[in-house]
Amino acid sequence: MKYAGLLVMPAGFFLVIAAIVLFPDSAPRAAFVVCGLAVEAMGLGVAIRGHMAPKTGRHGSAFGRSLEGGEPHA
Repeated sequence: MKYAGLLVMPAGFFLVIAAIVLFPDSAPRAAFVVCGLAVEAMGLGVAIRGHMAPKTGRHGSAFGRSLEGGEPHA
């Protein structure tokens, strides 16, 4: 997921640059700039979530998996 987020962020950046270059009117340009910034924010969020450590449960498991890489709990 972190790589997907890192790939989405430049897409938002290029969307903003394209909007500034291609749209002469301010209303469509502003709409595309806002959308591009939203895409960048979503990519940043995905990248941050991808770098976070998994949450552990009461018994030391991460979402039903053992931290040592064992089988899921019943």
